Amino acid sequence: MTQPHAKVIGWPIGHSRSPIIHRHWLGMHDIEGDYSAQDVAPEDLAGFVRTVGVDGLRGCNVTIPHKVAVMALADHVTPVARAIGAANTLWFADGALHATNTDVSGYMAHLSASAPELDLRDAHVLVFGAGGAARAIIYGLLRAGVRQIVVANRTRENVEKLQRDFGPQISHADDVEHALLQADLVVNTTSLGMVGQPALSCDVSLLKDTAVVSDIVYAPLETPMLSDARRRGLTTVDGLGMLLHQAVEGFALWFGVTPVVDATLRDKVVASLSQR
Repeated sequence: MTQPHAKVIGWPIGHSRSPIIHRHWLGMHDIEGDYSAQDVAPEDLAGFVRTVGVDGLRGCNVTIPHKVAVMALADHVTPVARAIGAANTLWFADGALHATNTDVSGYMAHLSASAPELDLRDAHVLVFGAGGAARAIIYGLLRAGVRQIVVANRTRENVEKLQRDFGPQISHADDVEHALLQADLVVNTTSLGMVGQPALSCDVSLLKDTAVVSDIVYAPLETPMLSDARRRGLTTVDGLGMLLHQAVEGFALWFGVTPVVDATLRDKVVASLSQR
């Protein structure tokens, strides 16, 4: 019998920490299986996707630049993936290929675990960025009942598209300082603050004492914005937890066990980041 296995695909894919995450869980649950990374060029994507469900390949994670293209190759796409416009997880079941997006559940689970005191019902949120990650996070926040999401982005047209797709609770940040004063949650979904990138300009001194500051960047683990917020005594939410929690749903779909994100797993991934 062919050993069950899953993959993460992208172009390139060498940076991925997903094999560390899933191999940790395979070992924890004594599952005879494997998880590996595979470079797949855009012109080879359709051919690779046809191998899902064959010879024990239960499914895969999908990263840049394939998240949009794989949706057209799946037999069934979940409502969450359609709403976001991208899929990051494929699995084969009942003779068909399914696609979903687990970034939503990953971000929301990590936010809940890191800031349990944050009540999102009727909350005001400031989001920096309007790309794919922002779409996933905004979708999750709206489902949780937030009142208003103000989006700060250089291209106003991208924010207007978010408003068309998700509704009037989305608005453009014409006055970022005012948005900071109102915010219960601030989220950076851009690459600013990442290693090699300039810091995000965010004056955390304007935030209320109960505000939560979140950054999806995980290299470095503590970005300048998070460092400033921590020194102010605010609750901070780093980007690594989203990476860890978004993997839970895929593992459960492929291997039939719902794993837990624990300190041992987090330590393994943190250690790998220092070896970049």
